[in-house]
Amino acid sequence: MVSPAMLKGMNTEVYGEGHPFGDPSWYQAYNTPYYNDTHKQFRKLMREYVDEHIMSNVHDWDEKGTIPKEMYLEAGKQGTLALCIGRPWPEKYFGPSPWGFEPDYFHELIMYDEMSRTGSVGFQWGIAGGTTIGLPPVYHHGSEELKNRVMPPCVKGEKVCCLAITEPTAGSDVANLKCTAKLEGDFYILNGEKKWITNGIFADYFTVACRTGKPGVGGISLLLVEKGMEGLECRKMKCSGAWSSGTTYITFDDVKVPKGNLLGKEGKGFQYMMQNFNHERFAFCAMSTRFARVCLEDSLKFASKRKTFGKTLIQHPVIRWKVAEMARMVEATHNWLEWITFQLKTMPKIEAGKREHREASSSRQIAHQELSAQEPRGGCVPIARGWQVRAFRWKRISGAFLAVSSALFFQTLVLRFARGHVEARRPHGALQGAVHQGHGVLRP
Repeated sequence: MVSPAMLKGMNTEVYGEGHPFGDPSWYQAYNTPYYNDTHKQFRKLMREYVDEHIMSNVHDWDEKGTIPKEMYLEAGKQGTLALCIGRPWPEKYFGPSPWGFEPDYFHELIMYDEMSRTGSVGFQWGIAGGTTIGLPPVYHHGSEELKNRVMPPCVKGEKVCCLAITEPTAGSDVANLKCTAKLEGDFYILNGEKKWITNGIFADYFTVACRTGKPGVGGISLLLVEKGMEGLECRKMKCSGAWSSGTTYITFDDVKVPKGNLLGKEGKGFQYMMQNFNHERFAFCAMSTRFARVCLEDSLKFASKRKTFGKTLIQHPVIRWKVAEMARMVEATHNWLEWITFQLKTMPKIEAGKREHREASSSRQIAHQELSAQEPRGGCVPIARGWQVRAFRWKRISGAFLAVSSALFFQTLVLRFARGHVEARRPHGALQGAVHQGHGVLRP
């Protein structure tokens, strides 16, 4: 029996269910330099909200392919949508922070982490995906008139903004997109197609990347297209996963977009997108790292109760090794993610975009985790009912996400080197990356 006196000065604070590796280490009595009492307060708020309002409903929302409108309004009321667009807090358009403190990037990390406990990428992208990636260009580059009109309803959940960049022939190759916008008087005439646009089917605003000038990166601009504009057509796509995220095929047929809906300066669209990608990928990394943890947590639970040959699966050395390898990857990636979050919080803006390689690591990890998590379950995997579902909602799209993650990483990194935006000093020595043939996997 340990004497209480021996525990004096030790960190004994445990939060959550206490399952091994079921939560980040700072939940489980490990010391951390990153979090303070406001983060603990916010963690409690998010955990209680997700458990009470989301966990028991998310499977049905996935199956139906829609999320109730009241969930968007509630997310707006709570302030989580305003938190999605990065720093600084949009007080002018939302009001003061509802939590009584100015949130930082660690509060945002906690939000993505806690909401991703659902294991549903459809819910995560459906409730906040469009806002996270589509609204920041308006926030940072829109005119005052545009921001005053668009920002308040979007951060309050009354309306939805999405990002429309990807085309049938231009995914990660953003510089060669074909959607065009020609200025005629007071309007841009927009023509082209966009594909795989998250939230597009129920969006009210579309941040559209289009070509207004010469070929290449210097001819791209961003326009804000509004629902109801003549010539705008949206069709929901049938996807193999992420059903409730509203993936959409969009057609622009001579859409007249007011000149005042140009975001920032003409020809600067590619630069704005690259700036936007930094925060966007931070959000995706936080989500996918928790999805990987969900695979680990559920696999460990199952392996601790399922028996074969007279003992539980976890008592078999090969399963113990597999679980240990999963834990090693999850903990390493989450620690790296916290380090990246600290850089985002403390770095000047000119430095804060240098860490794209984190995304390839987290997306590669989730692909590994879901495959590893399937093996101990055997025949339970294809059944896809009850507790089996949570760990595998992500698996249908992780391969594509992995390839795009690595492609975007290399494209952005090369661009930054070419433009002199990456200095010689880099963490852990020089990057030594290579793409595994056929898979687009980053080799650190």
